Amino acid sequence: MADSNSKVLDEDLYQRTKALLEPGEIELNGAIVHTDYDGQEDVQMMQATIDVGDIIAEHAGHDPKDCYVYSGNDDTDFSSNQHQGLTLEDEEFVWECQQLLREGSFDIVIYYEASADHEAILEDIRELGFDVTGVEGE
Repeated sequence: MADSNSKVLDEDLYQRTKALLEPGEIELNGAIVHTDYDGQEDVQMMQATIDVGDIIAEHAGHDPKDCYVYSGNDDTDFSSNQHQGLTLEDEEFVWECQQLLREGSFDIVIYYEASADHEAILEDIRELGFDVTGVEGE
């Protein structure tokens, strides 16, 4: 079920994101950030990803300046639009995302530890001007 402040804008993408959050080593929540950026606006879409990642880092108790984006260009397990936010000091997981071009614009599917303040993250993403659907793990 989507969080109480979100309506599901893309049911298929919501269900696919929910499946990514299934119980594993750590409990996860996620967000689907809907942008208007088309396939030619990859720089703006990447900046949106960084901005959302900084919000998540802050609400997960990290200073965004102490985190970096790993894009996995040298890792065959990563796709070209898959990125991770990691801490500088010990490369601790902060967030992971996939940037998906769907119906002419990018959606950012991003997930993070459930211990982060999920509602505050969603609210801050909305303040950036994006529609967002929250997805809570089990």
